[in-house]
Amino acid sequence: MDYAATLLAKLPGATRRDNGLRQLVEKVQAYLPEEQLDTILRAYEFGAKAHQGQSRKSGEPYITHPVAVACELADMHLDAQAIIAAILHDTVEDTSASLGDIETQFGEDVAQLVDGVSKLDQYQFHSQAEAQAESFRKMMLAMIEDIRVILVKLADRLHNMQTLEAMPDGKRERIARETLDVYAPIANRLGINRFKVELEDLGFKHLYPFRYRVLEKALRRSRGNQRQIVKRISERLSAALVEEGITAEVIGREKHLYSIYKKMSEKKRPLSDIVDVYGFRIIVDDVSTCYQALGIVHGLYKPMPGRFKDYIAIPRINGYQSLHTTLFGPKGQPLEVQIRTRNMDRVAESGVASHWQYKAEDKADATPQRRARDWLSSLAELQSSGTSEEFLESVKVDLFPDKIYVFTPKGDIMPLPKGATTVDFAYSVHTDIGNRCVSAKVDRRLVPLRTELQNGQTVEIVTSRGAKPNPNWLTFVRTAKARTAIRYYMKTMRSSESVDLGKRLLDRSLKDIDSSLRKVGKVRMKAALEELGLNNAAELFAQLGLGERLAPLTARFLVSGNEEGDAEPSKASLVIAGTEGMVVSYARCCHPVPGDDVMGYLSAGRGVVIHRNKCGNLAIFRKQPEKWLSVTWEDDVDRDFTSQIQIETHNKPGALAEVAATIADSGSNIEQVSVLGGHDDCSVLSFLLLVRDRRHIAMIMRSVRKMPNVIRVSRDCA
Repeated sequence: MDYAATLLAKLPGATRRDNGLRQLVEKVQAYLPEEQLDTILRAYEFGAKAHQGQSRKSGEPYITHPVAVACELADMHLDAQAIIAAILHDTVEDTSASLGDIETQFGEDVAQLVDGVSKLDQYQFHSQAEAQAESFRKMMLAMIEDIRVILVKLADRLHNMQTLEAMPDGKRERIARETLDVYAPIANRLGINRFKVELEDLGFKHLYPFRYRVLEKALRRSRGNQRQIVKRISERLSAALVEEGITAEVIGREKHLYSIYKKMSEKKRPLSDIVDVYGFRIIVDDVSTCYQALGIVHGLYKPMPGRFKDYIAIPRINGYQSLHTTLFGPKGQPLEVQIRTRNMDRVAESGVASHWQYKAEDKADATPQRRARDWLSSLAELQSSGTSEEFLESVKVDLFPDKIYVFTPKGDIMPLPKGATTVDFAYSVHTDIGNRCVSAKVDRRLVPLRTELQNGQTVEIVTSRGAKPNPNWLTFVRTAKARTAIRYYMKTMRSSESVDLGKRLLDRSLKDIDSSLRKVGKVRMKAALEELGLNNAAELFAQLGLGERLAPLTARFLVSGNEEGDAEPSKASLVIAGTEGMVVSYARCCHPVPGDDVMGYLSAGRGVVIHRNKCGNLAIFRKQPEKWLSVTWEDDVDRDFTSQIQIETHNKPGALAEVAATIADSGSNIEQVSVLGGHDDCSVLSFLLLVRDRRHIAMIMRSVRKMPNVIRVSRDCA
């Protein structure tokens, strides 16, 4: 009678008959010392007592659920603390047991793990989107603290999905969708293939039950014939490897339902095309044998061009390593073959969890663990993202790792999501590099920053000390890190710029009524801030700068204590230099440039919007004179502005190219060209140009007007 059986014999009769417990004991006995097994059984007794009288929707005693969760983790050889936390993970939430009780009996680490798992489900939210996003955020934070929290949570979700039939339809669909959207991708990101596959299939089964049944029935019909083909090919592969003296295990794989469904959906192909792809896994002893086996396989069946991937030399982001090749099999049937070592196979199935199968001193060197830690540490940087929804949107990009691999100039490999641009690359190197990048070289050639990168390219980023992120980058970046860093920079810059502008606006409005901030004094300012419900003067200046509060009204309020009454337009003018940043913007309807007669309009949330005096839209704003602001340009404005001109030309071959060349010769860049209309004889073209000032655009228009094919040139203004 072994130690586990002796311990089980001491438990009450009903407990001894619990097959789940017996299964758990058998699993943990295989790799944990006897004293830890004793503690696990104590945890079971504690949990069984706490959950006594409770049952699941299926009618089973509640304790069967945490034991099943613990069994899933025992399959991955997790440590005793994680197994105990799995057994106790619902006790704090659903029973009278407290965290203090758990800490007293099982230690601080177990209590923290239980607390981490419990907290993920304890928050109240105003909307379903907010609930999913915030619970997701909590989960990510828990992972950063201790990755075992998410492993317990994934095992918990897996067992809940296995018993989901007992739930009502609406709840079943919601849980299934959440599983496919969040939990399966996390399992994939952490490299836990076993969890990922089962979560996907169960999620598919409960979210699309009819589609699942149709696919399953079709697969069952073809499976008999499939098994014969898989068996024949497996035997041929094994014989060829043995002949070359290679010891290998050949496994014929059956595709799981959700992967078949996804391929059918994405590639718009019928089931017959997808099902007839056979998969094989060859497991060998070491890396050099992997490449030797690849040569043998390619000698046996012809490889398909462009379908070989070496994930051993360049592992996937989650630590996965394997050689992938697709071959022309018997009768031209495609064969998918994966070749890997036993260690790689263990990592492929258990991912980051495989790290616990090694001794403590090996932990730091475990590749999947290190990769997971790198990813989790990058999540900590994303916390500056403003809302939970933004965070979820950002991290989901990383959870679907359709990756490309590019190189730094020094030859380092940088994994990025498919569709990533040079800006994504810059931020992946370092946030400061991204913030200061001005241009990029791909394979030594200058390219636009929005250029999408391809596998194997070498990317070099050119930076400038005074450069800063462009808000337009948000329209094309793909990585969570780039998107979050740009948003964070915009928020902080916008805040500091709005404070500076607001202070200037208030100063000028106070001068109009023969006062100043110094005359108002600290005492009056403090009293006014309290009345307005603001914490400090910076908040007031920011509101003024963003147009949420009017400077003339605020000035009178500070001086007289009265914020009521009709507002008068500000007499003083705001002098602009074009460097104010995002709180001073230039209207796209009339494209003002230095030298134009302009007016400012205070727009709530946007700050001051500059319009030309001739702009047709100003008629709408005249109904709100208190929001008008007199504006003048500084004498030497040193930056380029966008301006728009319309050109009517004869319809002659090469007319557009001639106009573009003349504009370029005038020292201007063309940002955009569009055809507004025309007929057989002429066309009306609209050019968006970069110019220095009013004189520059006048010079461009004169040059274009002299061209023989040009009929009319005008400056566009709404």
